[in-house]
Amino acid sequence: MNMIKRLLVVVGLLVGPLFGHGEERTPVVYKVNIKEEIGAASWRLARRSFEQALEGGARYIVIHLNTYGGTVIHADSLRSLILRCPVPVWVFIDNNAASAGALISIACDRIYMSEGASLGAATVVDGVGEVQPDKVQSYMRSMMRSTAQAKGLDTVTVGGEQRVAWRRDPVIAEAMVDEEVEIKGLSERGKVLTFTAREAMKHGFCDGIAASVEEVIRREGVTRYELREYRVTALDRVIGFLVHPIVQGLLILIIVAGIYFELQTPGVGFPLVAALSACALYFAPLYIEGLASYIEIILFVAGVMLLLLEVFVVPGFGVTGIAGVSCIVGSLALAGVGSFSFDGAGGFIHDLLYSLFFVSSCAVISLLFSLWLGRRLFRSRGLGLALHATEAVEDGFVGVDLATRQEVGKTGVAFTDLRPAGKVMVAGEVYDAVSNVGDYIAKGARVKVIKFQSGQVYVARAE
Repeated sequence: MNMIKRLLVVVGLLVGPLFGHGEERTPVVYKVNIKEEIGAASWRLARRSFEQALEGGARYIVIHLNTYGGTVIHADSLRSLILRCPVPVWVFIDNNAASAGALISIACDRIYMSEGASLGAATVVDGVGEVQPDKVQSYMRSMMRSTAQAKGLDTVTVGGEQRVAWRRDPVIAEAMVDEEVEIKGLSERGKVLTFTAREAMKHGFCDGIAASVEEVIRREGVTRYELREYRVTALDRVIGFLVHPIVQGLLILIIVAGIYFELQTPGVGFPLVAALSACALYFAPLYIEGLASYIEIILFVAGVMLLLLEVFVVPGFGVTGIAGVSCIVGSLALAGVGSFSFDGAGGFIHDLLYSLFFVSSCAVISLLFSLWLGRRLFRSRGLGLALHATEAVEDGFVGVDLATRQEVGKTGVAFTDLRPAGKVMVAGEVYDAVSNVGDYIAKGARVKVIKFQSGQVYVARAE
């Protein structure tokens, strides 16, 4: 009987699922907010959001996008993250998807735009809006083309005939970067392409016009769902604040100024503490983000050690000083651009050059400010950091001890051997002395002070 019961249980476990109707789980739609400049902070939050979405079993991801652009390397990282995502990724362009935002949008499976939104203008520029060299533009053009091509081909009907065409035309994507690309009836030579919502729909770069993320989800046929999104923590806000370019610039100013003042006034302590604190605040968030590694930190420490070696061991601004400054500037610049990869070599070089310019500019400004502040501090009478009293000759001050002059004509003994310089003792006082004729005088020999000249006692053997 027990054997029969066991057999029935096994059969029930095997056959039961075939006839059972399990309760279907409500699909999870995960919203990712990108509503700021594309950079280290936005990349971090987006990466965390995607990780949390996939760990939570999200079936779809919707990016709520509104940005004027950002750094090429972080945009490329976001693009790669979207293209490799195992679940469908949709984007809702709330207002702007310019530059890096256009690249991110084209990487998504579906693009929705609000009325009045714009998409395009992906030319690479620097921090002041100057267009970058063609080498950098070429890399951006290739990324835009390959991203559009990654969305595959569609079968379209033209004049009653079915043709195979790109779902998102790579040439149109390239025209968003290069003003020299001309597309008849769409893009004129000398103008970078930017789409309105209606224009983007007409040319395959928008799948619909919506007013909200919820409408995008409904338009995609999802009626029952659970909407989740990444909750920004206090640590996220702190890291986002510390990696902001303005804050990073101020930290670099403090680092350079602290090192300068510590080298000028060894042992004071406060400048060194300020520099080390700023250094920790600069590197810590970048290390957490995976941009900086122990290599950059070691490079920075090596730079400081080389500067100390230059100042205290081999004075004079030589090889060690130049190497120290190069290590410090290089470590600060490399910490802000992440690791090198051949896939993103163009973007890495562009961001590295920008980071070097940024760090070098901050360092020069800090050094000039430190020089000015140093003069102000050491000339200030109120702070008491420098001696301001003048000991003038007319007031009776002289540069030598007059008591030594009074020993001329007196006799004493050689306190040490004179070869020909050494020490003598005259009337119980020890003086630095030189043999008058340059001969050797043994220790203990009687000597006579012949003359006093230029602060120096001259002696001869006593008769």
